[in-house]
Amino acid sequence: MTSQAVADQEAGEEWAAEVRRLAAQRDAVILAHNYQRPEIQDVADHVGDSLALSRIAAASPAQVIVFAGVYFMAETAKILAPERTVLIPDPRAGCSLADNITADQVRAWKAEHPGAAVVAYVNTSAAVKAESDVCCTSANAAQIVAALPAGREVLFLPDQFLGAHVRRVTGRDNIHVWLGECHVHAGISPDDLRRKVAGQAGAELFIHPECGCSTGVLWQAGAGDLPGARTRVLSTGGMLAAARDTTAPAVLVATETGMLHQLRRANPAVRWEPVNPDAVCQYMKMTTPATLLRCLRDGVTEVEVPADVAARARQAVQAMIAVGTPSAVAE
Repeated sequence: MTSQAVADQEAGEEWAAEVRRLAAQRDAVILAHNYQRPEIQDVADHVGDSLALSRIAAASPAQVIVFAGVYFMAETAKILAPERTVLIPDPRAGCSLADNITADQVRAWKAEHPGAAVVAYVNTSAAVKAESDVCCTSANAAQIVAALPAGREVLFLPDQFLGAHVRRVTGRDNIHVWLGECHVHAGISPDDLRRKVAGQAGAELFIHPECGCSTGVLWQAGAGDLPGARTRVLSTGGMLAAARDTTAPAVLVATETGMLHQLRRANPAVRWEPVNPDAVCQYMKMTTPATLLRCLRDGVTEVEVPADVAARARQAVQAMIAVGTPSAVAE
């Protein structure tokens, strides 16, 4: 190890120790999404997907919740733990998918389909959740929609690729899907997959249902263009669960590249490779060692959700929880 590497390691250890000291002083629990920088994940109390982390936040006795993620995630934590202080290290950390639809647009869409059930992916603002009947995650979206009366129209928002996946899995033809997308996942294409698979004999494929390639993946697997037995559509939680059990020599992962850190920790014997190494969310990377330290030191930035919006949004989240525990698998 070079002298510079030793110095960097020591600086990292000092930073982590200061983060833990400040968290204890502030009575804070640090939550980090799977797509955060590795050093942020390593110093957090809990790492996971947005809803799992929000549920952990609600159950935690800590008075302060520091959410290293994007803004809608911190909002969801505040919705489920309204009496707690919720902080986000960088309030500019938005979400291209959540920004695809506003509360006004939901109201207009509902007016066009009276009586339809509105199913909102958790990747939405608190205001959009408040206009919805039930929320869902990528792991339980099909389960949530399948639990609705078969004859009732469904308005699924905002992700078109997850919506197409739900339509395929449930077989329902009365699902209207909002044409939104995550710019990172939309950029992972079928061509990326084919190129990677061509040079990776024996590799498994873990595909997030938000990906632009997800709609065609299972068709390609059925047609023999992709290895059907080794191709799986999974939520991030599903990927982590599957990672612990896989015996494949390599796994190609189609999601934001931050997920690779947890997968490599879960099973270091496997070679984990991104389908698209450029699938990086700039919003997720806005939480840096410096912004996390400032957040804990100065108590910034606090996330607030108006009480009436939070109450209605909470009903949609609780309606999802009442359906059952999300499956780890998105299939």
